[in-house]
Amino acid sequence: MGRPVALITGPTSGLGAGYARRLAADGHDLVLVARDVERLEALAAELRPVTGVEILPADLAEADDRARVAERCAAGVRVLVNNAGFGTSGEFWTADPALLQAQLDVNVTAVMQLTRAALSAMVAAGRGTVINIASVAGLLSGRGSTYSASKAWVVSFSEGLAGGLSGTGVSVHAICPGFVRTEFHSRAGIDMASIPGLMWLSVDDVVDASLADVAAGKVISVPGLQYKVLTTAGRLVPRGLVRTLTNVIGRGRDRT
Repeated sequence: MGRPVALITGPTSGLGAGYARRLAADGHDLVLVARDVERLEALAAELRPVTGVEILPADLAEADDRARVAERCAAGVRVLVNNAGFGTSGEFWTADPALLQAQLDVNVTAVMQLTRAALSAMVAAGRGTVINIASVAGLLSGRGSTYSASKAWVVSFSEGLAGGLSGTGVSVHAICPGFVRTEFHSRAGIDMASIPGLMWLSVDDVVDASLADVAAGKVISVPGLQYKVLTTAGRLVPRGLVRTLTNVIGRGRDRT
């Protein structure tokens, strides 16, 4: 691999696949990390005519697998995209505790460990970019308790690191999309029929807007005008009102 390397978690569909295709087209070799080997190999086969691709099968809910991916990050990458994450349906008080723990391990622990592993080499080289996929749910109190909390952690973590890394040549960014047309909700078993069409973004919308914000040095990126308006309003009105509106729009139940 002679070009700068981007490691992307969760690239086999949705936003992860969008970032993989865009970064390959922009001149990066890729390390693709996911559980589904068949889909990893299919994406690698698609992209190898364009760029160098390494696949690294791993389940980021498992400590040993996180350690293997962290080792690869520590070996040196120019860009780290912490995209892997998942939500769950059902209520918190009835959800399987093991599933809730796996959600936090993927959404939070993996982000922390992989970022920590990648940063030493980035700082030593004086260049590098960490892109953490958060969510509008991390900026506004939402109907998903553990999911929203995990994404709020990603936002706060990214902001804190960005300040600490000032002047090193390394940047950290939190991308906060709203509803995106991917497999995310169907995999989680969440019914999205009540969400108006104008609230949906495409993968390309999010990838294009977020990478433009990264290039502009923005630490927090909120793709989509509708979500910029919502998150700005959310900072100006009482949090109780935000919770009420979120529950009205999202039906308020059946999501952790």
